[in-house]
Amino acid sequence: MTTTTSGAPDRRDDPQNRPAGTESADRAGSRWEPGDRFVLRAAGLPIETVHGLRCPGTRAWADEVLAEEERLAAAGADLSDLLAALVKATTTGADELPGDAAARRGLLNLRRQIFNNRLPADPEAAVRLVAERDPEAGARTAAWLRDRARLTELNATGPELLDRELQASRGVLRRTLADDRIRRALLLASPTLDGRLDAYLDDTSPRPANRMRKIERSALTYLYRTACKTSPFSTFTGVGLASFAGGTALGGADDSAALDVSGEWTSHVRLNVVVLSRLTELITADHTRRQDLPVMLSPGWERDADRIRYVRHETTAGDDGAAVTFDAVRDRLFFLRSSGTLDRLLEWLGGQDGTVRLRDLVDWLETKHRAGREECERYASALLNVGMVQVPLLRTDVHSGDPLRAYQDALRSLGAPWAEKLADTLDGPAARLDRYPHADVTECRTLLRTLRTQLLDAQTDLGAAEPTLPQTLVYEDVDTGGDLTCGPGVLSGETGRSLRAIEGALPLFDLTLPQRLTLMGFFLARYGRGGRCDDLLGLVHDFHEDFFDQYISFTSKRAPFDENGAYIPEENWLGQREMKALDGARTHFHDGVRALWERPGTPDAEEIELPAALLDRTAGELAPLGARFVPQSHHLQLSRPDGGGQLAVLNKSYGGLAFPFSRFTHLYDAAGSETAAEDTGFSDTLRAEIAERRPDGAVFAEVTGGPVSSNLNLHGRLTDHHIVCPGETTTVPDEARIDLDDLYVEHDEAAGRLVLRSRRLGREVVPVYLGYLVPIALPAIPRTLLLLSPSTMAALDVWAGVPEGEAEQGVTRRPRVRHGSVVVARRAWTALADVLPVRRAGADDTVFFLDWQRWRRTHGLADRCFATVARPGQGPIGAKPIYVDFDSPLSLSSFDALVERTPGTRVTFREMLPAEDALHVTSERGRHIAELAVETFTTRTPSPSSSPSPSPSPSPQSGPEVDPSCPN
Repeated sequence: MTTTTSGAPDRRDDPQNRPAGTESADRAGSRWEPGDRFVLRAAGLPIETVHGLRCPGTRAWADEVLAEEERLAAAGADLSDLLAALVKATTTGADELPGDAAARRGLLNLRRQIFNNRLPADPEAAVRLVAERDPEAGARTAAWLRDRARLTELNATGPELLDRELQASRGVLRRTLADDRIRRALLLASPTLDGRLDAYLDDTSPRPANRMRKIERSALTYLYRTACKTSPFSTFTGVGLASFAGGTALGGADDSAALDVSGEWTSHVRLNVVVLSRLTELITADHTRRQDLPVMLSPGWERDADRIRYVRHETTAGDDGAAVTFDAVRDRLFFLRSSGTLDRLLEWLGGQDGTVRLRDLVDWLETKHRAGREECERYASALLNVGMVQVPLLRTDVHSGDPLRAYQDALRSLGAPWAEKLADTLDGPAARLDRYPHADVTECRTLLRTLRTQLLDAQTDLGAAEPTLPQTLVYEDVDTGGDLTCGPGVLSGETGRSLRAIEGALPLFDLTLPQRLTLMGFFLARYGRGGRCDDLLGLVHDFHEDFFDQYISFTSKRAPFDENGAYIPEENWLGQREMKALDGARTHFHDGVRALWERPGTPDAEEIELPAALLDRTAGELAPLGARFVPQSHHLQLSRPDGGGQLAVLNKSYGGLAFPFSRFTHLYDAAGSETAAEDTGFSDTLRAEIAERRPDGAVFAEVTGGPVSSNLNLHGRLTDHHIVCPGETTTVPDEARIDLDDLYVEHDEAAGRLVLRSRRLGREVVPVYLGYLVPIALPAIPRTLLLLSPSTMAALDVWAGVPEGEAEQGVTRRPRVRHGSVVVARRAWTALADVLPVRRAGADDTVFFLDWQRWRRTHGLADRCFATVARPGQGPIGAKPIYVDFDSPLSLSSFDALVERTPGTRVTFREMLPAEDALHVTSERGRHIAELAVETFTTRTPSPSSSPSPSPSPSPQSGPEVDPSCPN
């Protein structure tokens, strides 16, 4: 039975207990609606795949053994008390009869053995010893000893049963590992494991050797990832574009969530764009080849007194040995001292039409200044090295549907023999990529080997002394296809109201909100209330140089809670009321959850409910800090058990537009589209839908984050406008460009917010980031622009700062937490690694399996969990939680090998929710774990009464510059 506690009876019909959201939000003048579209993420293999890896007979045997152990232990405790009375009744002292001392010793030994659940050496003699003194006690002793002997016999049947089922499980594992869906993904995710896997599949020994067992454990991890998780990468997880039928108005009656992903899944592959960056580096480093490259001045440069001001991009190459890698780009404001040569060059090159090549620049320098050729080339090289002159042609455009072919087209446009040769050489890799989606696993393996060889040869031809390529050459996404439609009631009614109420508290956990408030405080200190900054680039530079970089360095060491679980306020160097309001809301929510946790019965409950009043008041305290337009993306898993009802489990939340779709637009756009000018189908449709949601008087404009160095940043063009930061280039039409120097920032005193505006358009500009890198990985300019956007990062953790309960044998637990029908935290159990079961020296596999079942049974863990392992002072080990199936000895052995039992290492187990009986996505293969990436939109109507009171700030004329060294 599920126990629920919320501090009040669970009466859903009582208005005091209804999920918060709709009514209060409406009174606050806001409108909330879910989007019509979502992206389905479906596990590549059905959940039934892992059933054959379990040992049901052994699990039933273990349950019987443990149940009998518990029964005998309880009966033995009672019998031990009875024997204690017999010991006491045995005469001692002067009246002691011959043999009494020996009998007393015998009774004491027997009592100790029974209490410890062990059999005596001579059970019959033990029964006689007791029966001679108490016939009834003798009968009870005989019964206990018979049952204990049967337990010994039952224990003895375990090894043979386990060996038989383990052999069958390994047979299922080998057959499953031969499935195309897991082998195709392994080719890209772990080429090393793929190369070793055939040896394991061919090994039919009853018990694999150590080397084979290592391969087995690695393969098992990937198999569980393919059947039990939703992580889009190749065929591990398929993605499908889906919709809610007939819209999603609140109160919709049709809540059918059944989805079918039968049929053929379609593969789409693209070359890792890091490969193209490596080729460009070799070309630009070659003195001869780079002469043919078109050059241009760094976009956005300006004169600043006797200096030239521009933005320089510095790139740090990623680790090519990592499975996922990208080059980090840093932007910084740079200055060159003005000179006659530089001034004349800027005038000449700035008046060209973009066809000037590096050799033309050298020729011009040689002609105009009568300098030697070598000296002119050094000067041109220096301008390239410092970024004042750029080579934009060979950059990957963020909207490119096929980066490799776009790169070939750029090469051929040069008309240079070496460029034609390289473009022709890349025809081979292009052909391999075209063939890859249609090839079987064996051919895919050959294609990848050929692809690597051809690309290494291309680098060698360009003069690379030691050619190098990233481990992952190809990014593959797989479309589930079909017409995927859910009923409108899935995300409306109670689920919609509950989700809406939870959204009201998400700003508490937004990692970027304190940074937004800090930017506003810095702006007010510089420009005053209602002030305006026309030099946006200068603002960004001063913000980072004078304040923000030190602020981030300082706050990165901040612990949000002290050792007693008390909330520690944010650093408030500027004395902002808004920051104090955020601290107040966090304190209120934290105190509310802590009070709920400390109520009698909560630590032992299976689930608790977040009260509506707590969420309502928290949202009310945060309302003055909220934006007028709040788009949210949520990753939800629906739990719809056979018994009826629905829970929506909230896995992740992001703030921003189109996050569910942007990464996958290439799956649904017109084949072969390479530029934003082409009709790209889905991207065009989505762009029109996004434009319809823009706030009154505003436009959405994309911020790309600089040169594309990761495939995760590629996407179709989804906004009508594009902010072009200094040093960046774009392929969007001129009318869609918004250069940074066209933008200014002003403080809207009535609304209490900073507003970005375009002079040319005469409208507010809302920056939108559509890539998948975290904002901290972006250069400073786009990262700062995103502080004026609806992009957020909310890591929801309701238990943050709430002290754990008292540990039971080293294990603490947390109940499931939900509000209405939305689950925000799964049941969890946390233990130090050194209290987990370990293999006993000399013991067989059944003892290890029994120890794990005994431990799970003692602490009430679910049969299926996901485990996260964390070393002291560090984050989780590995990017993904580990699936643990307590019915599978293979799973337990694999997990045991992954856990490092170093002092302080903690392991957190979380229940698998939805459970296997609650899945709503099916295929011809079975039922699939699935996740819905959905959108919601909140639009608030600002009112003077709800506007925050701005923090006091100096006037623009007298305001001192902020000194970060003086936080008070």
